[in-house]
Amino acid sequence: MSLIEEEKIIKKNTLFTMFINSILAVGKMLAGIFGNSAVLISDAVNSIGDIATNIVVYISAIFSRKESDSDHPYGHEKIDSIISIILGFAIIVTAYQVGKAAVIKLYDFFANGVAITSPAWYALVVAALTIVVKEYLFRKTKKDAKKSKSGALMAQAWDHRSDSISSFGAMIGISGVLLGFGFMDPIASIVIGLFILRMGIKIVLSGVSQVVDKSADEQTEEKIKTIILQHKEIRSIDELKTRMFGLKVYVDLEIGMDYSYTLEKAHDIAEIIHEEIENQVPDVLHCMIHINPYYPKK
Repeated sequence: MSLIEEEKIIKKNTLFTMFINSILAVGKMLAGIFGNSAVLISDAVNSIGDIATNIVVYISAIFSRKESDSDHPYGHEKIDSIISIILGFAIIVTAYQVGKAAVIKLYDFFANGVAITSPAWYALVVAALTIVVKEYLFRKTKKDAKKSKSGALMAQAWDHRSDSISSFGAMIGISGVLLGFGFMDPIASIVIGLFILRMGIKIVLSGVSQVVDKSADEQTEEKIKTIILQHKEIRSIDELKTRMFGLKVYVDLEIGMDYSYTLEKAHDIAEIIHEEIENQVPDVLHCMIHINPYYPKK
């Protein structure tokens, strides 16, 4: 898939997500205000923040999918990884805000006897509907992220999942208050905040590993070795190095062939292996092969 095609997938998904988040933000804000649900208003603010992250991801698609140039011979795709780190931190901030508000509300409830006002029934319906919509966005965005090999889009997918979890917490809290258990609202929010925090940290660590050229997973490297060793002309794998570039993989390979082979024959074999690795291992963006002469042991 070309960089232009990847850019189109990211832009299309992000614009669609932005539209849905706008509808959710307005719907939750109105339901929160008229339905007397503070937790739903907080969730609406979270949706407004999601629109801002959508804009960031859209901008990322434009710059990270630019073709390589003289100043950036390896392309611009690490911008995508940097954006995913930013989104991860945004999710961590969301977790902090959710947890902080919940702790304050829980303290006021038990220490100061501040009652938690019972919300309208339709606030519960809006929270439940949000879960369904966000779960759909999570699955769609995750699928598009894999197609476009975009770390930023994958981070956005997990942001949808964190929103779904947050809305689930809101639904539990609203249900608890409606049943007369006011304390369930802040307790549910604290638990949900911890889940969101864990998700944000995971996204940040994933983005950092892509920026610092972390090696590909063991399964990918084993698949590359299997492809190489299928060729009987290969006498040794002298070195195999991989590095993550966003969600893609660069491969640096040194292989040994019989010293008596002509340069043309060795090149042809290496070219076949090069094509097989790039075609059979979907995440591999480029494979560089160096040939070493192999001398049989006497």
